[in-house]
Amino acid sequence: MQKQISILLLLFFCAFNSYSQDTLQEIKVKGNSKSLKKSYSLTANTTTLTSKELLKAACCNLAESFETNPSIDVNFSDALTGTKQIKMLGLTSPYLMITEENIPSVRGASQAYGLSFTPGTWVESIQITKGAGSVVNGFESISGQINTELIKPISDIPFFLNAYGSTDSRFELNTHFNTKISDKWSSSLFVHGNTRVSKNDMNDDGFLDNPLAKQINVLNRWQYTNAEKGWVSFINFRYMNDQKQTGELNFDPDRDKGTTNYWGSEINTERFDVSTKLGYVFPDMPYQSIGFQNAFNSHDQNSYFGLNQYNIKQKSYYSNLIFNSIINNTKHKFSTGLNFTYDKYGEFVNVNDYSRIDNSVGAFFEYTYDNTENFSVVLGGRIDNHNRLGTFATPRLHVRYNPWEKGVLRFSAGRGKRSANVFAENQQLLASSRTFEFLDTNGKIYGLNPEIAWNYGLSFMQGFLLFGKSADVGFDLYRTDFQNQAVVDVLQSQQQVLFYNLKGKSYANSLQVEFNYELAKHFNLRTAYKYYDIKTDYLSGTYQRPLQAKHRFFGNLGYETHILDKGKQWKFDYTFNWLGKQQLPNTSTNPEEDRLPEFSPSFSVMNIQVTRTFSSTFEVYIGGENIGNYKQDNVILGNENPFGPTFDASIVYGPVFGQMYYAGLRFKIK
Repeated sequence: MQKQISILLLLFFCAFNSYSQDTLQEIKVKGNSKSLKKSYSLTANTTTLTSKELLKAACCNLAESFETNPSIDVNFSDALTGTKQIKMLGLTSPYLMITEENIPSVRGASQAYGLSFTPGTWVESIQITKGAGSVVNGFESISGQINTELIKPISDIPFFLNAYGSTDSRFELNTHFNTKISDKWSSSLFVHGNTRVSKNDMNDDGFLDNPLAKQINVLNRWQYTNAEKGWVSFINFRYMNDQKQTGELNFDPDRDKGTTNYWGSEINTERFDVSTKLGYVFPDMPYQSIGFQNAFNSHDQNSYFGLNQYNIKQKSYYSNLIFNSIINNTKHKFSTGLNFTYDKYGEFVNVNDYSRIDNSVGAFFEYTYDNTENFSVVLGGRIDNHNRLGTFATPRLHVRYNPWEKGVLRFSAGRGKRSANVFAENQQLLASSRTFEFLDTNGKIYGLNPEIAWNYGLSFMQGFLLFGKSADVGFDLYRTDFQNQAVVDVLQSQQQVLFYNLKGKSYANSLQVEFNYELAKHFNLRTAYKYYDIKTDYLSGTYQRPLQAKHRFFGNLGYETHILDKGKQWKFDYTFNWLGKQQLPNTSTNPEEDRLPEFSPSFSVMNIQVTRTFSSTFEVYIGGENIGNYKQDNVILGNENPFGPTFDASIVYGPVFGQMYYAGLRFKIK
């Protein structure tokens, strides 16, 4: 039985996890905070958020899953859609590789809203890796990788229910059904629905603070496991329909769409996804395995922002074949394989047609050395041929050294290359009166050249005892150097968005210093200070990246009472974020009432949640976001004349809604 279980675990990690050869080591978790894990033995700088960590906030979808973690910065992307945008190392999500069970998920047409398409209750864990990702997963990763592991049918409970409601009239319902069909087959059905039914205008600017919305999201997962023979397989089917309406309070789409009666917007998205994963471990050689991943998705977004029309359809196919084995002994491991991607875009911006087909085929090899004590290295490279990016090489390196007990030093370096989907990634700019102009026209992607960047990183973590309690301190220092970048310039003019190839330098320096401490039993403190030096050479000069705070401070306090009879327990969680001033786009030529200062003011946001567990199967929670009620002033420029030349809803540096309170319940049948 032990042999079968070990083969199954080996198969699962070896065939399907990034840094596949690396994750087979023993994982030593720092401190006693089981909800957030950092390893002293993994080569890559990876933090794992468990399902317990995700319960510390409402966590309605993946975009809202990082509020209690200092590695990810969460901001609103605009003043209308309520969409939250994430950043890591000071760079927005397009520079991150976002995967679901190591299959690329949020990319292309889904960049703006894709993180909101995965409900938080579906998530088993999230791995956040800083620095260039593994070559096994592709060539696009520049600043890091976020991988989401969904709940596995083989380990799921028969039934789960989560209900949620908030003071901004948002209501959600999640149900999970699980069936063990046989000793080898298991199946789960996840059903998610959310809606926002009332109009809210807390800042009295005549526009909705959050959109009216409806979403239905259904996932059916199948898992086959034959540990004795070394086989495991996953099959996923997913359908999602998401509808948003925003704009002025009096906007009626049946009456006002396409007119200048009232400004309004609708964003309707329909997705269908199918993915399969098949893995095999050689029974007589448990260190050797083959994994085969395939995914097809169809993404169809129809939308308009006032008089700006934006429609995008993307049909994608992804395939990845991975072979894992050793060289002489298990200290020397390797992964190699082939992958293929195909993306067909039908993209229309007003009357302009930007439809295209992208495809690539690549081969990779990744070598891992681990002396099983204090040193490991992962060295990888891949060669790809892309119909627009050409033929190119992608090298990646991760090194770990443990100089002493509970001390770990890491270094990473790597190159990433990607095609910027400038409209899909910057949809918030369509909610403005700006015109769009491409200054370069000779490239193969909207007339632009591909983005190329090198990322270098150094990190250190030290665990120790302070007054008899667990503590750790550490720092991360990363630099991203762009050799080329698709520059999105909103500084040159208030009436234009300019797209052009980088004419000089662009870089992002990121420093994060962390201190975590167990103040008392079940009472934990997390703190982090983050410094960002992110500058780009624009046509008008060198400036700090707009809407990016140079200084940030994060603090989190979590306390749990002792578990009493039948699982009764109280849980308390408090999160504090302070953001320094941010560079704002130039509005100096606007009328005085529509001008913003050069920099935003600094501000802080506080969130809190209290959970009462009545038993191992039932709990309720209440919480509040932005309980200090900070709201950005003048959030929509030109709101009095939304079809005029100064209208702009994209300059958002802080909260729009103000205080928001929520409550919910969770019920399980085990």
